Amino acid sequence: MSDTPPDHLSASPRSPFFNEAVLARGVGVRFKGEEKTNVEEYCISEGWVRLAVGKTVDRHGNPMTIKLQGPVEVWFKDPADNG
Repeated sequence: MSDTPPDHLSASPRSPFFNEAVLARGVGVRFKGEEKTNVEEYCISEGWVRLAVGKTVDRHGNPMTIKLQGPVEVWFKDPADNG
């Protein structure tokens, strides 16, 4: 696995941008200089994040989200497993 996180990643298994191996490794997201822990999806090249809004859910049980524009920085929390 690469040491560079993907450009676009989603925490929803229903999304085409879902990657379980990357999420299991742990991804940190900094949006507008502040670390966020409620990120459901991000895109570095387009400069946006989709954040969960509290504990509210839609009628399908998915978290309600809001899409915000701005600079996005992403890094892996755990080092790569080279074994």
